[in-house]
Amino acid sequence: MQHETNTSKIKARLEREGWELVGGTKHDKYRKAGRPTIIVPRHRIVTPGVAQSIAKAAGWVN
Repeated sequence: MQHETNTSKIKARLEREGWELVGGTKHDKYRKAGRPTIIVPRHRIVTPGVAQSIAKAAGWVN
């Protein structure tokens, strides 16, 4: 399964689903109660492995 690799789309989905941007320097950190912190690199595109890791942490896949 292909996961979204465009960081602007990833960030938009996280924010729509209630994740809160809590800062970061070279990466953006998102938090949501009861879930692990998600780190999103500040690149336009992330690798498929990073995209899969983000999707798993956000609960988008099992």
